[in-house]
Amino acid sequence: MKKLFTIFLLIFTFQLSFSQELLANVQVNAQQLGGSNTQVYKTLEKNLRDFINNTSWTGKKLQNLEKIKCNFAIVIAERSGSSNFKASIVVQAVRPVFNTTYETPLLNLNDTKFSFDYTENENLVFNERQFSGKNLIDVISFYVYTILGYDGDSFKVKGGQPWFEKAQKILNNSQNQSFEGWSLIEGPKTRAALVDNMLKPEQNTLRNLYYTYHRAGLDNLGKQDQSAGKKIIADAVLQLKAYENNFQMNYPVNIFIDTKKQEIFDIFNTGNNANINMADLKSLLTILSPKDIDSKWNKWK
Repeated sequence: MKKLFTIFLLIFTFQLSFSQELLANVQVNAQQLGGSNTQVYKTLEKNLRDFINNTSWTGKKLQNLEKIKCNFAIVIAERSGSSNFKASIVVQAVRPVFNTTYETPLLNLNDTKFSFDYTENENLVFNERQFSGKNLIDVISFYVYTILGYDGDSFKVKGGQPWFEKAQKILNNSQNQSFEGWSLIEGPKTRAALVDNMLKPEQNTLRNLYYTYHRAGLDNLGKQDQSAGKKIIADAVLQLKAYENNFQMNYPVNIFIDTKKQEIFDIFNTGNNANINMADLKSLLTILSPKDIDSKWNKWK
């Protein structure tokens, strides 16, 4: 288990000023554009970090140890004029595991349909009742509530429901705008495909899995005898069999696999797996993540 703790720690550098529910790190990278006018990107980075960390998203004020650690990494691909940008954004979040120093990944996704308008030093204010017109705080706020939703689901059965509904409200406000990523017709891996699918009844198996996997499974791996926790995790993962015939078009399932596959491999790559149906687990993950057959699933003993 010590190997698991060290292999999959996500390391963030955090701003230690007062914040609300999140401890977010923000990086803005514009290296591929070249040029010497980099101040706007440094300002954007600071503005977004302050916006995320100092906005009250749920009405709660928490101590630093209670806040959700997350990371927003923005790579600028194009700049038109002084205020129009095309970029991609990687969104990551972690959750502590009870009675350990390990932090488990909750979310790890890459959104490549991220364009926005931004004027240096502009005031960033979130209004849940309407689209901002610039798409920057809309996308960021959407992912903040998505993070809160995933975190909530990991502590209580469908505990993230109000936050996924907030994300959906932002999605609805953003329809019929000129910015990409908000429409289901754009493909299976859009913001629309993420939150709409998470709120469908057909996704209840996956959402219940988040609770079982984390609260009943991982939170018991800090015990000396890990066999019960590992069995719960294995049984939870095997619930994904319900999606094996259509997982390619199910963005939330893809996100779960992409976020958790290294952790799942590490959990069952060491220790006692005597009470685990490793054959079924390997068979399912070979279907859901075929690109990892040689690097992971075939390495299990």
